[in-house]
Amino acid sequence: MNNIEKIGIIGGSGSLGFALSNRLTKENFKVMIGSRSPEKVTSKINEIGKDLDVQNLVVQGIGQTARESELIFLTVPFSAHHKTVLEIKPFVQGKIVVDTTVPLVPPKVARVQLPDSGCVARMTQEILGNDVHVVSALHNVAATELAKSQTTDVEVMVFGNNKEARETVIQLISKISLKGWHCGSIDNAVVAESLTPVLIFMNKFYNFNGSGIKIVDGRNNK
Repeated sequence: MNNIEKIGIIGGSGSLGFALSNRLTKENFKVMIGSRSPEKVTSKINEIGKDLDVQNLVVQGIGQTARESELIFLTVPFSAHHKTVLEIKPFVQGKIVVDTTVPLVPPKVARVQLPDSGCVARMTQEILGNDVHVVSALHNVAATELAKSQTTDVEVMVFGNNKEARETVIQLISKISLKGWHCGSIDNAVVAESLTPVLIFMNKFYNFNGSGIKIVDGRNNK
């Protein structure tokens, strides 16, 4: 896993970023939460983040987090995505950036609404340039599920143009008890980005508590 120890989470005050921080600190990774309002994140940690291993956690600005991290998770809402990607660009060259962004446009978050570029992850790769290995993952993992102390059968589609970068992310998320799958180039991420609104709809319609995906090998179902 290329000896990655320092992980940045841009947008760590959100539900997905916060749950991810919790999982990673418990596995002894050094986690840096990057935020435009570090004091608000610190207040949230003091209020509800008692399970976080604060010995392995730092809250600071976005640029500083991107610069000091060896691998970065981007967990910001779609409305803040473009601005944030431009902000971290100078600091992430030669690194892996894991983009979890889903193009959800309120109030119709249960409807697929893709950007003009067709895919958020592809847009991220184009902005950051070819020296950055953009990997797209974690779109279809409910934050409520990730926040649980024990999570089973959570599977993650992982996309990216660089196989080694995808493998690094798959190995990393296996450390926090998730199963990752190689799913091809960054353009294929449109599938996961489109699936999230469908899962949101199904959660509401069937009263599910965080539906997800499961990859099945047909050879085992004969």
